[in-house]
Amino acid sequence: MYRSTVLICGGTGCTSSGSEKIVAAMKNELARVGLEKEVRVIKTGCFGLCALGPIMVVYPEGAFYARMTEDHVKEVVEEHLLKGRIVKHLLYSETVEGDTVKSLDETPFYGKQNRVALRNCGVIDPENIKEYIARDGYQALAKVLTSMTPDDVIQVMTDSGLRGRGGAGFPTGRKWMFAKANEADQKYVCCNADEGDPGAFMDRSILEGDPHVVLEGMTIAGYCIGASQGYIYVRAEYPIAVKRLQIAIRQAREMGLLGKNIFGSGFDFDIDLRLGAGAFVCGEETALMTSIEGHRGEPRPRPPFPALKGLFGKPTILNNVETWANVPRIILNGAGWFASMGTEKSKGTKVFALGGKIHNTGLVEIPMGTTMREIVEEIGGGIPGGKAFKAAQTGGPSGGCIAANNLDVPIDYDNLIAAGSMMGSGGLIVMDEDTCMVDIAKFFLEFTVDESCGKCTPCRIGTKRLYEILDRITKGEGTLEDLDRIEELANYLKSNALCALGQTAPNPVLSTLRNFRDEYIAHIVEKRCPAGVCKSLVHYEILPDKCKGCTLCAKNCPVGAITGNVKQPHVIDIKACIKCGACIEKCRFGAIVKK
Repeated sequence: MYRSTVLICGGTGCTSSGSEKIVAAMKNELARVGLEKEVRVIKTGCFGLCALGPIMVVYPEGAFYARMTEDHVKEVVEEHLLKGRIVKHLLYSETVEGDTVKSLDETPFYGKQNRVALRNCGVIDPENIKEYIARDGYQALAKVLTSMTPDDVIQVMTDSGLRGRGGAGFPTGRKWMFAKANEADQKYVCCNADEGDPGAFMDRSILEGDPHVVLEGMTIAGYCIGASQGYIYVRAEYPIAVKRLQIAIRQAREMGLLGKNIFGSGFDFDIDLRLGAGAFVCGEETALMTSIEGHRGEPRPRPPFPALKGLFGKPTILNNVETWANVPRIILNGAGWFASMGTEKSKGTKVFALGGKIHNTGLVEIPMGTTMREIVEEIGGGIPGGKAFKAAQTGGPSGGCIAANNLDVPIDYDNLIAAGSMMGSGGLIVMDEDTCMVDIAKFFLEFTVDESCGKCTPCRIGTKRLYEILDRITKGEGTLEDLDRIEELANYLKSNALCALGQTAPNPVLSTLRNFRDEYIAHIVEKRCPAGVCKSLVHYEILPDKCKGCTLCAKNCPVGAITGNVKQPHVIDIKACIKCGACIEKCRFGAIVKK
């Protein structure tokens, strides 16, 4: 029996910050002081506060240590674990109030969250099935197989109001009902773990921190629709997630929770992994299934929809990781429990990957209906440097930019669409006053151009032409007529592209044009980038009254564009300047400005 437990984040974020070294150092230090049999060390999934990694939490005190180093480990072992004195100066600052150490639930970051899909992340050892079972794992599957009919389960899912968390928000219960109604000798259940949006890591974190919840949810769905085989399509760039899924599948098979005659019910169901090569288009359901079949990942025309003719031409249901993570809890707690959270048309919670110009970057799970202001200012801790909020990008390349006038709109599927964006899988990038919205639209469109599979002409050529217009505008070569061309081309794309990737590609452009049209006009008419981001439209200037002639700027200019004598004001040759910003960084007198 251990007297203390040390949880160390083993998710991708903290691993990249060196958490593996922290684990090794902790074990070595415990052995050095003879506590290896009294203190247990567990490598968990993501805690959510990625900006503070590597993270370590010590129980039973619940001490939340942030930005750990190997030297810090020695201090924690000697003071906290050996002498019982919490090392306050190493704690996450929000948990310390005077001499009191608060629980995480009392901090602004965690206080407004309601972790359903993330309930086990950062809590259990994801490589130990017994820890998942100790947290009611596989109880929902047992309940379904021993006391519920497929129709009973589908009714619960329908009544819960759960909508697909992958982007479109299609009602989960209805999708399962369609697949169940179609007779076939073989049916399939698929999990979309491709997650290709820039800045998105929600699904990856669930797979790394709680892989069994996805297996359990998929198995329940297999029972409902009469499927015997499931596939998890996960991108190969997620090595930790892949490893933990492989371990989880093996453990579930060994315990009879996957395979033949599960719980003695006569129901057979197994799950295999398929690794994706990182194509964004394979996040589209038909392209994903085409890839699983061994072909080039390209979308298919719909109808027929996958519930009738999907993987290998058989009835198939596909949901993303977060959707599957909600299923067991809904079965155990009931439809009413889940439906009590959220808004009228968007029930439950939603996981967001919070990034960009924000203090608390990381993973958050909030009830639907929470406002963007609460996420940015309270959970996210506001914008660094006292900068003003400018916009938030939701839904990745398929979404749009929400302006400050929508900060108090409750977040749900319908409200985000009305604001010119969409829920998407859950990426949420915050931008401040120094962000150029024309450049942001260009960035996301460039991503879509690169990721287009090229199967349909509207997407293959239309996105490229749209990008070229934006590129001209950011170079100061655009015209006011280009704004009309953008809208015409964008609407054509939305109406004629084969799949959702092409249909939603114009969203970042249209939303920025609608909410920040003045910036587009400034680029076109005034040949000026208000945010000072577009290099072709900015120049650097030395203010003579502030320049001391220290020569630091000239010495650090990589192209020799700055000249002047010692103790005399210097000047910049605008034509020679490459606008790298090295001079501003080196100037100690604030004498160089960007205009």
